Amino acid sequence: MKPKLKRISSSILLVIFGIILGGYLFSNSRSRSFLAFDECQNCMQPNELLGLVASIGIQKAPGLIPSVVLETDKTIVINHPTPSAEHHYVIFPKKDIKNVGEIADEDQQYLTDIYAVTTELIRKSSISEYRMWTNGPGTQIVSYLHFHLAGS
Repeated sequence: MKPKLKRISSSILLVIFGIILGGYLFSNSRSRSFLAFDECQNCMQPNELLGLVASIGIQKAPGLIPSVVLETDKTIVINHPTPSAEHHYVIFPKKDIKNVGEIADEDQQYLTDIYAVTTELIRKSSISEYRMWTNGPGTQIVSYLHFHLAGS
């Protein structure tokens, strides 16, 4: 096979592999402006890109997430990378939900599990004073529904 034809064949195979890999990685992610260029209003916003990365990591490779404290089939909890309290956890559903305003009826099981996991964290960590909160669009650093539990 001639070198030029070999390069073209290799390039075509890489593109096909990339499409298949991308389809797998993004298969359970909700549409974000980063990918939906036709709906491009806030394209390439860092929080949208971080939300997409979080979605892929939580759904496809949870074993690669650092500082995992607790994990169920519907929820994953990590230590906050820059804690604001003695105990500061970030709690994620294992379903891509961008924010509270996008919660659907079928997401109820994930929210129920989040609260069960939160109760377990409070008991295991012996937290007596705490706050639990989530942020909405415009205030989220990561466009992926997550809750903070912070206390002592």
